[in-house]
Amino acid sequence: MSSTIWSVDEHLDDILGSVKPLEPIELQLPDAQGCVLVEDVMVEVALPPFDNSSMDGYAVRIADVEGASEEFPAVLTVIGDVAAGSEGLTGDQVVGPGQAARIMTGAPLPAGAEAVVPVEWTDGGTGEGPAATMRAHSDAPEGASGEVRVHRPAAARAHVRARGSDVQPGDLALRAGSVVGPPQIGLLAAIGRATVKVRPRPRVVVMSTGSELVQPGEELAGGQIYDSNSFALTAAARDAGAIAYRVGAVADDAETLRATIEDQLIRADIVVTTGGVSVGAYDVVKEALSSVGDEDEPGSGIDFRKLAMQPGKPQGFGSIGPDHTPLLALPGNPVSSYVSFELFVRPAIRTLMGLEDVHRPTVTATLAIDKALSSPAGKRQFLRGTYDAEAGTVTPVGGSGSHLIAALAQADALIVLPEDVTSAEPGTTTQVILLR
Repeated sequence: MSSTIWSVDEHLDDILGSVKPLEPIELQLPDAQGCVLVEDVMVEVALPPFDNSSMDGYAVRIADVEGASEEFPAVLTVIGDVAAGSEGLTGDQVVGPGQAARIMTGAPLPAGAEAVVPVEWTDGGTGEGPAATMRAHSDAPEGASGEVRVHRPAAARAHVRARGSDVQPGDLALRAGSVVGPPQIGLLAAIGRATVKVRPRPRVVVMSTGSELVQPGEELAGGQIYDSNSFALTAAARDAGAIAYRVGAVADDAETLRATIEDQLIRADIVVTTGGVSVGAYDVVKEALSSVGDEDEPGSGIDFRKLAMQPGKPQGFGSIGPDHTPLLALPGNPVSSYVSFELFVRPAIRTLMGLEDVHRPTVTATLAIDKALSSPAGKRQFLRGTYDAEAGTVTPVGGSGSHLIAALAQADALIVLPEDVTSAEPGTTTQVILLR
């Protein structure tokens, strides 16, 4: 274990200097969700690919409906149907003077037509008053012929989506570095892309250590507590964009822990442990991993450190296994564990993803407190808080104890008190890390 006291920034720099983005792969669209594009995606086909109707109604010529009203409707001959998915009117049919074609939303604008009048502006071919809807073709095939009365004029190109009005061939659809979310997948599908080249979502294995840990739902015996860390950190890893695997708590046995970690390496791009990194007689993570890689895997190994921070003083970082898989060993107290994850593991996951901005947003806010907050000299303290964006204030939640998980559940921010601050008075402006 290193005897040097590391700063928060030094520890983070060491982690981010060692973790590299994952190699790109080509993925089908559904599998690319949450991944980061590694190349620009260009548009190859216009969207929409043809002029089409934005309404159910009638495709008409402008001159034929000019001046139309309910009292003096334009009476047009209906020459056929144009359904979505069809190529338009049959043969060489065009909408000529005094004619109209019944058209559905998304259907191609037929030749000769200059605008679409919604069915609500017409009698729907019934010879009665304004129509509320268009009768289904299967119910009333005669609606595709006969006459329609149009009660309102239409401007040129009214209710027509122009070809290429969304994107044109040669346009940039998505830039490299974009995260592929649902709207991006929709756009990629719409322009005909079935696959994209991305960096895959990192696979994160999370495990807690401690013989005192019991899984939720089981009965507690004397001296036991429920394992909350592995659940919280697995959820946090997923929130960061990773594929996360939770391993049940491992008892305080060094050989069992080492074997468990080695078994998990096959599905891990990064391993996160929690607990067993302090100076107790049963801190098995240190015992199990301090010598990892010294002989069998040159260049790998875990360095256990003390950081100038509160909570989260004991930390471990290094690599393990033949692929030098990064491993971050976090303290076991729930708040220490979660704060350490936000500061160190989340940026590592985001770096593996290939994102440029790997950190949570930070703002400055005024401390809304009744009395001064104390902070240990020489340590950077992270307090839980609730942030009021409108007022520009932040209020501490709970105390500074690293076991106070109930307060953490109420917090949406971390209040940062720098190393040189021992007392923060009411109204002090401080840095705040936003967690939501």
